[in-house]
Amino acid sequence: MSLGRQKLGSQGLEVSAIGLGCMGMSQAYGQADEAESIATIHRAIELGCTFLDTAEIYGPFVNEELLGRALKGRRDQVTIATKFGFRIVDGKQAGLDSRPEHIREVVDASLSRLATDRIDLLYQHRVDPAVPMEDVAGAVGELVAEGKVRFFGLSEAGIANIRRAHAVHPVSALQSEYSLWERNLEPEIIPALKELGIGLVPFAPLGRGFLAGDVKRAEDYPEGDFRRGDPRYQGENFDLNVAAAATVRDIADAKGVKPGQIAIAWLLAKGPDFGIDIVPIPGTKRRTYLEENVAAADITLDATEMLGLDMALTPDKVSGPRYNERTMSLVDR
Repeated sequence: MSLGRQKLGSQGLEVSAIGLGCMGMSQAYGQADEAESIATIHRAIELGCTFLDTAEIYGPFVNEELLGRALKGRRDQVTIATKFGFRIVDGKQAGLDSRPEHIREVVDASLSRLATDRIDLLYQHRVDPAVPMEDVAGAVGELVAEGKVRFFGLSEAGIANIRRAHAVHPVSALQSEYSLWERNLEPEIIPALKELGIGLVPFAPLGRGFLAGDVKRAEDYPEGDFRRGDPRYQGENFDLNVAAAATVRDIADAKGVKPGQIAIAWLLAKGPDFGIDIVPIPGTKRRTYLEENVAAADITLDATEMLGLDMALTPDKVSGPRYNERTMSLVDR
């Protein structure tokens, strides 16, 4: 089992067909386990899953440091994506900051933590309404010219800002939440990505675990777990969403695979359907789940199965917003 490669956008970036989201190794989903996380990164490289996603805010800082340690002697085997865009004060997120001078500071600090001389894909983590997008794209363009960054990306950006950025420095990839569970990109953003030749990197492709099948109510997760505050895991929303996700489980059972693998296979099939490059980055800190996720690349869904999944999880059948109000306010739409 070894993953193939996938073009990501029209600027020349090529990555593994499935990536590895590293955030959960350091925060959001229970207790950290550095030894298992590093073993998972090393196993990912063995399997050809070499597109690794991190950010300065994960931890903050400790996730990039973890990658730096894990990749010692292996840097040239992977594609590293990281992100800027937050102001961090006393170890906590304290608003947005995409001023060009701050971008430079963050990139230098990230390079140091990652123990590398270049970032393969640098995303603006969230759009900063106080800084013109042209200034952001221009600053990243300068870093590309200097060799510190190879490709430019945006995360959770809306159409207007995608176009404004792309006009100044080509955008290779948009990272946004997209899955069977969250289809908000389909009406407008995906057609714009096709038009501009920008790839899509869906995060939370398993609905933060909901589509993996073995889910609990919000209150049954430990303190500090992101899902305790996820509206879709709470109250009546939970019951309605379990029912909506039943089709994923049924198709998985019929094929003898895991529900999460069906969710990833659906995403991989959507790329050709839409005419864009799609590279999901399921997150995990355990080798077992990594191997399951990578194996999804070998699963083929026929037209009937794809249609059944599409219809089972239309936006009107998923109950509750994907974020709480405060977190949703940072999404540029």
